[in-house]
Amino acid sequence: MSTFYLCSNNHSIVGQMDTYLAFHRDNRHRKTEDREKSFNPAFDPSFPSRHNVSEESTRPNYVNNSPTSAYHLGRDVPSDEAINKIRTANSVTISPELFEKIYLNPQNAVKGELRNTFANPTPLALLGFLLSLSPLSCELMGWRGAGGDGIATVGAYYFIGGFLMSLGGILEFFLGNTFSFVVFCSFGGFWFTLGSTLTPSFNAYGAYAANPNQPAQGLTSPGFHASFGFFLLFMGLLSLIYLICALRTNLVFVAIFLGLLLTFVILTGAYWHTALGHTEMAERLQVAAGAFGFLATLAGWWIFFAQMLASVDFPFQIPVGDISHLITPLSERVKQKERYPA
Repeated sequence: MSTFYLCSNNHSIVGQMDTYLAFHRDNRHRKTEDREKSFNPAFDPSFPSRHNVSEESTRPNYVNNSPTSAYHLGRDVPSDEAINKIRTANSVTISPELFEKIYLNPQNAVKGELRNTFANPTPLALLGFLLSLSPLSCELMGWRGAGGDGIATVGAYYFIGGFLMSLGGILEFFLGNTFSFVVFCSFGGFWFTLGSTLTPSFNAYGAYAANPNQPAQGLTSPGFHASFGFFLLFMGLLSLIYLICALRTNLVFVAIFLGLLLTFVILTGAYWHTALGHTEMAERLQVAAGAFGFLATLAGWWIFFAQMLASVDFPFQIPVGDISHLITPLSERVKQKERYPA
């Protein structure tokens, strides 16, 4: 702190003014080093002028190494207040938990302003997922006499599940959200694969039919069920990887992948038991797989509802169980090591 004395014409002291020159010097250095964390008093209406300067008013106030500002959305900011400010994204800093709630992706730094220019594609991809898996789960459980391994809704696998999830994944790619991009595109490919497998013109199951003129016989072939079970098994492995990565997002997303993991693993067992001729066990496993798939869709509908409420700036918001702060990112650990070397 430096003290300036105000003198009259006869050199008598009439007042004094204290300033923090070190703060201004550090501020200029901080702007050069990291613009996003800079604190520019020239644009802060609360910064005191030279006509009203005191030690307390000129002292910068920092919380968690960030300047207190009405334009920072931290973890302690209520969800409804954060959403009210999200529409002015050009001038706000989005907290990690709010970011992953909107994009289902851990917050990351990307160049450009595409996120502030275009709409959020995440709800679109979620919609394709939900409108495909929800009816399939009900069919697997046999509700109201449903059955046929999902053949009745094969059109939804193409034009809703496959198309919408792939489209959403591609748009996430341009926004720089790697995790969402890979998840949506991979499951979009899954729905395209399932739809083509159940389409007669692809002859996926027809190749296993004893009579080439009756391709439907392939649906009861042990070879078809044993072979298709491997595809479901590795979809379960993929869901396990996504489940681990989802620990950096929120509890609802974790519940979705946990449900999908159990669905694929149990459904694999159902197909393999069908191939072995264990019809009764296969039917039980199929119902269980449908039940876990249905639970996954319930979590999906919840987070889809949360995102749609946020998109229209609804007066209230629903929680998604943010856990992004529980696991410290690797980049943050590297910064801490560089800042405080052993």
